[in-house]
Amino acid sequence: MREGLKLAAATALTFCLILALWVGLIRVYAIPAYVLPMPAEIGAALWRGWIGGTFWEHAWFTVQGALGGFAIGAVLGVIAGVIVAEVRIARLVFYPLVVAIQSMPTVAVAPLIVVYLGVGLPSKLATVALLCFFPVFVNVVAGIQAADPRLVDLYRASAANRLRILRDVKLPGAADHVFSALQVALVLSFVGCVVSEFIASRAGLGHLIKTFATDLNVSVMFAAIVSLALIGACLGLTLAAVHKRVVFWRR
Repeated sequence: MREGLKLAAATALTFCLILALWVGLIRVYAIPAYVLPMPAEIGAALWRGWIGGTFWEHAWFTVQGALGGFAIGAVLGVIAGVIVAEVRIARLVFYPLVVAIQSMPTVAVAPLIVVYLGVGLPSKLATVALLCFFPVFVNVVAGIQAADPRLVDLYRASAANRLRILRDVKLPGAADHVFSALQVALVLSFVGCVVSEFIASRAGLGHLIKTFATDLNVSVMFAAIVSLALIGACLGLTLAAVHKRVVFWRR
């Protein structure tokens, strides 16, 4: 409880300092509102967007795409990582292929995904899953291969099969790697979803930012960006809490 209060106080203090610096820069350099609006204007845009109800539909569409694609990419990354780490021929064949595919910029691939799957939710899911797959895959492989060799030898000496060694030794040992990768993938999921919405979409916070950019309505753009940051922060903190609860032996 004490650590939580310290964290909340530090966060609030940092937030207040950022706001004070923001207002100071605007007043000292006379920055116009269409370049950098006052925090009060962004707060008013947030109030109108959320209380007025216009942000709910867009935020829900973005969260659906981000979390759905995150789940697909994470599950496929774990499965592929386990197979590649445990089967030597799969590591020789598929690992270079996965690295080559991931080397292609997602921004360049996203328009093709939109062409194939349309401007709806499926294209968002595919883009986000492609972006989230690689960090989870790489960390699962690294985590399984970093299993304690002494513990693995002990299980082998006890005539344990490969499946039991994987279940009892390698997967628990890789849990920290997996959750660290999930934290990265969760951040990337919103990046991928917003990029996809920039390219082609009829809804979403990214679509909202793009739409109001044409009108130079910077307050609403900042409000959508702040909304993305708050949603991502809440989901990230939730995942961190799950990490502590699941990997309890690392406390």
